[in-house]
Amino acid sequence: MKRTIVEVLLALGLIGAGVFGWMNWKEVQTVKGQAVELKAASEEAAKQTATSQGAVAAAEEQSAALKAQLAPLQAKVNQLEAIKAAMASGTTLADLEAAYKSQKSLSAERQVGLGALRMMTKGDDDPAALEAFRAALKLTDLGNRKNTMCAAQIALAAAGDKVAVMSECQPEAAHGPADTAAKSDAHGQPAAHGSNEKGKTKDAVAHAAPHWGYSGEMGPDRWGKEFPTCAKGKSQSPLDIVGPFVKARTSVSADYKEGPLTILNNGHTIQVNVPPGSKLRIDAKPYELLQFHFHRPSEERVEGKPMSMVVHFVHKSADGKLVVLGVLLKEGNENPGIKALWANMPRKEGPEVTPEGVKFNPGSLLPREFDFFSYEGSLTTPPCTEGVRFFILKSTVNVSAAQVADFPFDANARPVQSRNGREIITN
Repeated sequence: MKRTIVEVLLALGLIGAGVFGWMNWKEVQTVKGQAVELKAASEEAAKQTATSQGAVAAAEEQSAALKAQLAPLQAKVNQLEAIKAAMASGTTLADLEAAYKSQKSLSAERQVGLGALRMMTKGDDDPAALEAFRAALKLTDLGNRKNTMCAAQIALAAAGDKVAVMSECQPEAAHGPADTAAKSDAHGQPAAHGSNEKGKTKDAVAHAAPHWGYSGEMGPDRWGKEFPTCAKGKSQSPLDIVGPFVKARTSVSADYKEGPLTILNNGHTIQVNVPPGSKLRIDAKPYELLQFHFHRPSEERVEGKPMSMVVHFVHKSADGKLVVLGVLLKEGNENPGIKALWANMPRKEGPEVTPEGVKFNPGSLLPREFDFFSYEGSLTTPPCTEGVRFFILKSTVNVSAAQVADFPFDANARPVQSRNGREIITN
């Protein structure tokens, strides 16, 4: 009996020891699991701390960069305030308006200058200042006036006017390091998206940030996004010149003068800026020749057929009317006038150049006969301003195949536009 009791007690003891051991093991496992979780949580916290420290460091670096940029901006603000204070009396504005009063029309540059002076004197809500900037925009259709166009757009936008500011007019500080690097990659040449200018790689074009071009993201079919008239206008140029025609007795003659050659590559064409004195007369009314430039192939077509190139002579009357004389260039013999221009033209986009001792007469590019087709149209480049009278000469001028190939743009011609019932006049 005693032995049985002892055996029972031993069994109970063993069972108790086993239960106690199992409970201790279970507790150890639980503690181990908690330790693993705590370790993982600790590592995650360490990662987050490192990330936070990195973010703080980046924020401090960005803050330092912004502070570095702020100093010169503050200096510019101080300069502007000083100028505004000097102009506050209105005396300078009154003198300038008096000087301009006798002139029938003002250039785009003078309109911008007058608008800026009025804005500094009267404030950014001055109606006459805004009207001056708008008038300047209507006149800034020439490639060498990009700065004037940018000044007018930025001023109007700052005053709350609903105007699209071209991307290349945006201040450099508004873009940031990525855009600055892009400009460096493009060698400082903001050519158009899809530009076909020779000597530029596809990567350089892709990095550029232009406002319009002849192909790609901002090709002619998309100009209307930033320049509504290009898409909505009803009198757009160029046209395919086909009958029926309307006969008219209109006299057209050119009196172009030799002068110093001033030539530039504006990223869209080769353009020659002409000194005062050269005129086109239409029924005896004079139009001053401002500049001429080239398109390849010709923008105008005759009976559906383009020529190798066209040269557009842009004129303006005293009352501000624009007239374009178009001379079609047909592949043939070498053209001496173009030879002289090509020898002095800049191969890359940049400011105008005036080669020392080089003179040029635009008349050397004209044919002898002045029979023409004429129609009401527009600028063939943005902003596609309408109200431009075109005279396309029927007689062509030669240009050699080599000279066409040497032109720095493979294609810079806007497609023909809808006629929309317009009359085409012929003499």
